[in-house]
Amino acid sequence: MTGPAIKGVLFDLDGTLLDHRGAADAAIASWAAGRFPGHPRLAEVPALWAALEEPYLAMWRAGRCTVGEQRRLRLSALCAELDVPAPGDLDAAYGEFLVRYRRSCRAFPDAADAVAELAGFALGVLTNGGQRAQEAKVRAIGLEGKVGPVLTGEVLAGRFKPDPEAYTRAAAALGLAPQEVLLVGDDVVKDVTGPAATGMRSVWLDRLDAGGGPEGFPRITSLAGLAPLLRS
Repeated sequence: MTGPAIKGVLFDLDGTLLDHRGAADAAIASWAAGRFPGHPRLAEVPALWAALEEPYLAMWRAGRCTVGEQRRLRLSALCAELDVPAPGDLDAAYGEFLVRYRRSCRAFPDAADAVAELAGFALGVLTNGGQRAQEAKVRAIGLEGKVGPVLTGEVLAGRFKPDPEAYTRAAAALGLAPQEVLLVGDDVVKDVTGPAATGMRSVWLDRLDAGGGPEGFPRITSLAGLAPLLRS
């Protein structure tokens, strides 16, 4: 890895440190089964919920709705897809999902050891969710106080990945220049090619070993490969 010495590492959260998809799938499946027992499309609910996630989060990041509004809209859209009445109290219903989600949150098995191996580096989490929700996730997976500050657009002047300002402001939060920071994450655009515009280096975490990522960027299939990569 060429360039100035790496002094800090930023981790993406969902799909990198936290098995977000596994937690969300389990939570929404349990929620739907409790709300609509015997519904013929229960098996489809996790995929339907996953497909609705990014469009509504993008609306919130663009300032077109509040966090609460995007949650209500998303839950209503799921119910419409299933052709069932939306709950009368959408906030309470989403709260039920959140309880199940947090109970299901798990760090990937390689996360804690990978973080521990980076003693001496400035660490942080750069993620696109809401600040309180992302901090709660880090607590839920046992990494609070171990992985540095949780940095979201809410504390980065409204800048979310892949906005270049998100990366430069995150580096500054670690007291470093972008060229001194490495970002590791699973999203090719937000975590790999996006940082390059600022001079920040990045590593693609390809947990599914799918291959076919962007040329010129290191690829690892487990966070266990991160420390050896940095040493090289």
